Amino acid sequence: MNKILASVLVALFAVNVAHAEATAADCEARAIDKNGKALAGAAKVSFMKKCESDGIAVGCEAKAIDKNGKALAGAAKKSFMKKCEADGAK
Repeated sequence: MNKILASVLVALFAVNVAHAEATAADCEARAIDKNGKALAGAAKVSFMKKCESDGIAVGCEAKAIDKNGKALAGAAKKSFMKKCEADGAK
């Protein structure tokens, strides 16, 4: 059972790393203004920060599982999400 759990955790980590790389590229591609021009300067920095933090939240949601493979709920999920998002933002 421990081997299965370890395999699942390794797979989740690999997916999260791939997702983070894809998120940065996706955010870069979506950084355009309403006229279709690429964002620059402070507007781009602000957009990228929000876009990547939204991607972190999605990745944390996927990892919010207990040791038995069930989704976290309530206070446990809230606490996990807060820590995960803070760690991901660094």
